[in-house]
Amino acid sequence: MSQLRLSFYGDDFTGSTDALEQLTLAGIRTLLFIEPPPPARLKKFPGLQAIGVAGKSRALAPAVMEREIKPALRQLKRLGARHVHYKVCSTFDSSPAIGSIGRVMEIAAVIFPTPFIPLLVAAPDLGRYTVFGQHFARYGIGSMGAIHRLDRHPSVSQHPVTPMTEADLRQHLARQTPKRLALFDILSVSLPASAARVAFAKLLQEKPEVVLFDALTNDQLTTIGKLLDTFATSRQPLFSVGSSGIEVALAAAWAKRRPAKKMVPPASQILVGSGSCSPVTSGQIAWALKHGFAEVALDATALTRAKSSAAEIQRAVAAATELLRNHRSVIIHTTKRGAAAQITATLQGDTARILGTALGRVLRTALAHSAVRRIAIAGGDTSSYAARALGIEALEMLASLTPGAPLCRAHAPKSPADGCECVFKGGQVGAENYFATLINS
Repeated sequence: MSQLRLSFYGDDFTGSTDALEQLTLAGIRTLLFIEPPPPARLKKFPGLQAIGVAGKSRALAPAVMEREIKPALRQLKRLGARHVHYKVCSTFDSSPAIGSIGRVMEIAAVIFPTPFIPLLVAAPDLGRYTVFGQHFARYGIGSMGAIHRLDRHPSVSQHPVTPMTEADLRQHLARQTPKRLALFDILSVSLPASAARVAFAKLLQEKPEVVLFDALTNDQLTTIGKLLDTFATSRQPLFSVGSSGIEVALAAAWAKRRPAKKMVPPASQILVGSGSCSPVTSGQIAWALKHGFAEVALDATALTRAKSSAAEIQRAVAAATELLRNHRSVIIHTTKRGAAAQITATLQGDTARILGTALGRVLRTALAHSAVRRIAIAGGDTSSYAARALGIEALEMLASLTPGAPLCRAHAPKSPADGCECVFKGGQVGAENYFATLINS
């Protein structure tokens, strides 16, 4: 019988490390892979209780998503975990054309014939809240930024590929799938446990295909986790969709004890690759450049052209290597003055693959010619491609830094990234001085 409690597929790399962090902090030994691992491979990691797959579906069109998602979910089901989770960003970034969460639900419903699909997007530790179906997000995870309704969020509502212009998650999802959706609202999740079970049973009598859960606090996540765990078995795993709130909810239901916080020594320098278009990340880059970091700005347009891409990568590698050898911390980025955002319409959704892969190639070669051993990659859409170009096959968390972006150890055979300490940061993560904290942590 499988010892796995949970397996998950993350729709991008940064979101996948968020789920990895929540499980590890709860004392659940977890490993994050690039591809679904065969059962034989898991035998090399005794005591493993959860596994994740860092995917790239958030940046894909529905037809391409299906080719990516269907075999991955089938392989995860074969691993025998009681819960299988499709992990999405806690700002629900998606559209009918790109990263369709509704299409994932339709695919998964065939593979996992469960009574309903739980949908939990709230993640209070990250400043994400759902109330009466309306979703809210703090501006900057790990910061003291204001909380905005999703369609008025200064960054999320302006995303260059999947702008969130609807705060009601029911309405947003209805554009992606005709599945019947019910809401287990904030009044219901706030009930005592026994009353919540009665209310939930009554809701299920309506036979909804998807149940969206409101949540404002971790106590409410505990209530939700206990409800969900009663529907899961190893023979019939419960398939869920949502943020890392799913991991927090289930870990609380399992009453796992949190281990002592691990500390890591500071680094002498770091290497950062950023494909993020978020104004949060732009502000962090600007702060870092004023405080001793050096930059290598990639020409995003040149990277999209076959005749100029190789030369641009070679130029960036040479510039970054020289700076690293002079003991500077370096940020290589594609997004100064919104360059990546400007070419998004022309590339029609292929931006993440082109820029992420190029960014990863630059980082990999710069690592091979320097002594730096701590790296960071910023940008949810581009991170999956950058990680693959770096040759990373799996990650294990080392320490918690900023919520949603833990420090990890990279397993990258035959790559200069093997054994490196690395962080994958979503565009909304971190305070203004974020990159400096990566050196000092």
